[in-house]
Parts: sequence; structure tokens; C-alpha cells
Amino acid sequence: MSLDFESLSLTEIIRLQNQLSALLARRFEKTHALAFSDVTGSTAYFARFGNEAGRRLQQRHVDLIVKSLEGSGGRIVDTAGDGVFLCFPTVEAPAEALECFQTLRLQENSHLAPEHQLTTRIGIHWGVVLTDGVIVTGDPVNLCAKLAATAQPGEIRITKPAFLELTVQRRLRCRPIGPVKLAGLNEPMETFTYTWADPLRFPIAVVIEETGEQIPLPPHPIITFGRLREMNGTHANDVVLTHKDPSRAQQISRWHFEVRRTPEGLILRSVSTQHTEVNGKSICKGEETPISAGAVVRLSDVLTLRFISGTSDQVCEEGAVTTVS
Repeated sequence: MSLDFESLSLTEIIRLQNQLSALLARRFEKTHALAFSDVTGSTAYFARFGNEAGRRLQQRHVDLIVKSLEGSGGRIVDTAGDGVFLCFPTVEAPAEALECFQTLRLQENSHLAPEHQLTTRIGIHWGVVLTDGVIVTGDPVNLCAKLAATAQPGEIRITKPAFLELTVQRRLRCRPIGPVKLAGLNEPMETFTYTWADPLRFPIAVVIEETGEQIPLPPHPIITFGRLREMNGTHANDVVLTHKDPSRAQQISRWHFEVRRTPEGLILRSVSTQHTEVNGKSICKGEETPISAGAVVRLSDVLTLRFISGTSDQVCEEGAVTTVS
């Protein structure tokens, strides 16, 4: 028996709306963990290498995501261009699955030239959505996508609701990054960066021994260290190092060394003829050596860096100049 909606009174229509709303919530409202993974730098990649290469980059992204989902209980809801939208029953599930994805990504990147390596931004959120088991919709979906867009290349960011759903062990791997303003939200949202790699093999910060200053390492595939902040108006080094004494500052090369992420850990490579010492051993230009938490790097006998597995609450912004008196 069908209803004659045209004959319903205002009160009856309002009552019907309330009943439908309650039914919709009862049948389709679910609390889920949501994740977005986006390829970074894809526009420039398409422009440089063409449509075919760009499409292969996107497919590598999707294929690695699919492989990482095995046994997680999660699924791909949608793919569009550079992005993959995922849904999970718990927050632990995407944390574990996307850790696996990042490991697989590093393994694949290790066989590719730097310009062809895959790098992503990832966001994880926990919230109430509407879903029929196929479609997933609601404001938390939009929020998660916006969160992913704020992440640094190679970074996983999570919201406070997602953080609170993690186990204590995984919470300890999160570092607060302060309130982040997301488009469409009146108030900034408290967010965290999730350390997905083993912090002993993949240190997350350096300490300048002469000052005690701590600098978080950006989650880039290759991190550059040197005296030069910018060149021709573009960013020159990820970690800029200098000295208050101009003559001693000149002993730090404009580009002194770089650190590359590999599946096994971090590899330091000297790119300068100036003196570079790692754990008491001199490293010549072009030479490489693995580093881990606790590694000490001495530059030109004027600056000492110690790589650590954790940071204090007081950290410098990425790219800040480190000055030693």
C-alpha cells in the first residue's frame, strides 16, 4: 500500500521524516575508520613523463594498497585519479595495513630512480558514516580527505578521534603536530603524525649537540642537510645548518650530506668534500653508510648531529635554521 504524500498534513510529513531519519540511522549509520591515500607530485610527474607513465604510477599505488589490505578487514571504497579511499572496522586495522603499505612502497622504490619513486600523503579518521556496505558517505569522509591533503610526503596523519581508538603501544608512536586548519571547519583540528616505521632503524629527529635543539626529520624519501636555505627562490635543503661565527659556518657545505630511506633503514651519503664523520669514521664524498638511532654525525669539526628515535614537545618547524653559538 503506497502513501499519498500529497494528502499528508504538515504534522504527518514531519512525523514521517522523523521516522525515516530514525530508520536511516538504525540501518545505515556505522562508526568506521576511514583512510585516504594520495599520490604526491603526480601533476608534475604527468607533465614530465607523460600520460602512460603517470597512469602506471597511479596503478602501482592502487596495487600496493590492495596487497597491504590482505587480512586487515578493510576495503577500497573508491579510487579517483591519484587517491584511494579506504574503510575499516577499527582504527588499528588501517594503522597496521598502511604500515605494511609504506614498507611495500619503500621496497619498490628501492629499485627505482628517485624521479620515479612513489610517495603518498595519508590521513586516518574515526567517525560515524552512512553506509550500505558499498557506498560510504558523510562529513567524516570529507574531513579525512582534507586531513590527508595536509600531510607531508610520506607521512601518515591521524585525527584525535582516531588517536583515542589506538592501543597504548601505537599511541606512543604518535607525535602531536598541533591544531591544523581544515577547509570548511570553523575551528582548527587537533592532529598527530603517526610514526609507521621502526624508530630505531628510522630515526625521526636529530639533536644538535652544541645547543640541544631538536629537529624532526621530514618524511621525504631523500632528506638533504646543508648550509644553503634556498637557491633561485626555491627550497635548497630540508634541514638547514649554520653557525653564528660566519667563518665557521662556511665550513659547512651548501649541500653537505643526504639521508635516503630504504626498506632496511636510513642510509647517509656524503655529497661534500668537506669533512664528514659518522660514528667516528670519516666518510668521503660519494660514500654511503647506514645510520640508526644514536648515530652521531660530525660536520667539519664545527657541528655535531645525533639521530634519535623520539622528539620532545619542543621541536623546530621543518626547514628552520639551526644556529650554533
